[in-house]
Amino acid sequence: MALGLFRRTHLSDRQEAAVQKTLSHLRSQRRNRFRILACIDGTEESFMTVRSAGQLAATDDCDIIILYVRPIDQGLHSGGLQVRLARQNMMDAGFELPGVSYLKKALNVLREEGIEAENWPRVVEHQDAWGDPAGDNKAEYRSPEGRSVVLKLKTAPDVAVGILDQYELGPYNLMILGEPSRWRGEFSSFFDAGIVQTVTTMAPCSVLVARPPRNRKGFFICTDGTSRSLQAVRRAAVLAHVIGEPITLFAVTRDETGRKAAEAAIANAKALLQAMKITVAESKLGIGKAAEEIVSAGSHYRVIVVSDEGRSRMQRLFKGSVATDVVRHARTSVLDVR
Repeated sequence: MALGLFRRTHLSDRQEAAVQKTLSHLRSQRRNRFRILACIDGTEESFMTVRSAGQLAATDDCDIIILYVRPIDQGLHSGGLQVRLARQNMMDAGFELPGVSYLKKALNVLREEGIEAENWPRVVEHQDAWGDPAGDNKAEYRSPEGRSVVLKLKTAPDVAVGILDQYELGPYNLMILGEPSRWRGEFSSFFDAGIVQTVTTMAPCSVLVARPPRNRKGFFICTDGTSRSLQAVRRAAVLAHVIGEPITLFAVTRDETGRKAAEAAIANAKALLQAMKITVAESKLGIGKAAEEIVSAGSHYRVIVVSDEGRSRMQRLFKGSVATDVVRHARTSVLDVR
């Protein structure tokens, strides 16, 4: 009996090691690709995230993962046979899990953006999660060129938890979220933050909060001269360059005494991009409170780009966050680069 227990334990350890090795290899492969996680909730406005993903994923080395998070055991009291069908093939089963129709609609949105993923070979997978009858399900479409579009139906006790948990299965270069319905102050957010605010604050990767473009053009890229800011400039400019969006560099100073420093920050960012052979369409300088100046000037562009300060929630409470304030108040999409 002791020998049998040893064998079972030993086998379990070997299986766990094999799983971890496979996951490590998979993550290593994914790091060589630009992976976008677009989150939807079924509202018409939320499909802006899918449209943005389709526009930003302009090359075959970009993968798109569309995520719908379903509360545990929602609407699954109608029988085990239907659940088994959903597990076998969530996209074709006669019984549609809550969220599947939204994921199907996302494919139509991608088609409108020129990505006809529904015509690619598809693999469907299921994984148990949270003791839920249907668990997690995904359908992966892979093009002949190696690009992936994944529809992911994820089960979680909370939507924000589900989105952040999905990152751990990534990694991802960019998360795209819809416009928040509400946004709390830093103190109130400790007790009752919305989904977008929670994910934007805690996500390990860059986050794009997508708002309707309304015929706006260009990336409005902010810099303050720090190394963190220059990294954000570089990464955002590459993205803008690939999709053909003009670039505007912007720096802000509290008053005239900081004008030279702000001008130097713009000059350094421009020199960096020139070395990368990326053209800067224009440069601008604002005087006043940073977040207010960025929102005022940047909301005329398609995307405002800010660099996250890397502060914890406690640090944000006492020091504030320009990036967070811009995400909250801007009238256009905001890319918070990390």
